[in-house]
Amino acid sequence: MSKPDLPEIDVDVPTIDAETLKSRLDAGEDTVLLDTRPPAKHDEWRIESPAATHVNQPYYDYLGEDLTDDHVAELPEDEAFVVLCAKGHSSEFVAAKLQQAGYDAVALDEGMEGWARLYEYAELDADADADATVGQYYRPSSGCLAYLVVSGDEAAVFDPLRAFTDRYVEDAADYGASIEYVVDTHVHADHVSGLRELAAETGAKTVLSAAAADRGAAFDVDVLVEDSEVRSTSGNRMQSGDGDTLTVGDIDVEVLATPGHTSGMTSFRVGDVLLTGDGLFTDSVARPDLEEGDDGARDAARTLYETIQETILALPDDTRIAPAHTSGAADAHEDGTYTAPLGQLLEEMEALQYDREAFVDYVLADMPPRPANYEEIIETNLGRTDVDDDEAFTLELGPNNCAAGAAGGD
Repeated sequence: MSKPDLPEIDVDVPTIDAETLKSRLDAGEDTVLLDTRPPAKHDEWRIESPAATHVNQPYYDYLGEDLTDDHVAELPEDEAFVVLCAKGHSSEFVAAKLQQAGYDAVALDEGMEGWARLYEYAELDADADADATVGQYYRPSSGCLAYLVVSGDEAAVFDPLRAFTDRYVEDAADYGASIEYVVDTHVHADHVSGLRELAAETGAKTVLSAAAADRGAAFDVDVLVEDSEVRSTSGNRMQSGDGDTLTVGDIDVEVLATPGHTSGMTSFRVGDVLLTGDGLFTDSVARPDLEEGDDGARDAARTLYETIQETILALPDDTRIAPAHTSGAADAHEDGTYTAPLGQLLEEMEALQYDREAFVDYVLADMPPRPANYEEIIETNLGRTDVDDDEAFTLELGPNNCAAGAAGGD
């Protein structure tokens, strides 16, 4: 999309980068955000924070010669506020016009695209395994979560995002480890996976469930997971314990088939941490309609119920649930990660108390809109459509709409 043709205003506009804005919001500093995107874009996707007050006034409303009361009615007169847009261009124009009128306006550098480049990392304080470190990546713009598991000089990355391929390599190196496995818990529908790019850069093996690959993966998967069995695509069983684990350094990562959100949804257990992908979030459960559509959603929801009741809830209550997504409604754990003990979720999440049909009705009752570009993203993640890095980044911009009953994961 080309930049709008806007008048030149001879004003030096101060800017704020996304990282600084995030720090201020996290510190609870009340901040007015003037969003100059069209109302539909603002309503669909915005910066979520209890400290943020949103004002939506599209940039084209400011193209007139003079400011009116309507332009500034909701803006503070004696304190700074942040002006933002999609990429940073039109917001600089609006901020300049407001600066010229005496308002303390600063522009968000690179706009919502800059916000989407934020990526945070924190280690879990759970006793995952005496010989392992589990770290969680968090993308504030969409709630996407990924994981780095390190043991000795080996590492595995779970649910990587293509946009942050270099980050995983650098972080593993900081631990003195090389990435041996790159794992997708399922075929994602809301973001472009970094599975193949990260494997190509590091020489790591790609890991995907057979059911996920059977959806039409147009690339070779090095390690297939099927019915909790781990095998190489050469036909040989992986040399990893009893056949249902991946060996990373000195630890075995247990594989659990957890279908429902998709037929190939797979969870991975590292000590007392369960990487649930989209089987179970910390504030909701997955939506079941992104693989087979509305026609297959009810059956998929029944499968999800059985997965949660028979596989996930069969684990100890102190199991730390570490999902692939979180929503703005989810509270961070005291260690700063978006995780929660299974026992806590069982007490707090009403859906986990339902019988099967009540659960199915709940899941299907109020699903949010499907993720933006989800069909093209699925095709890209299956390797059937090629997009460059810029196209991939643009494809996944927007909200995360794949949880049932709450705005959450894919």
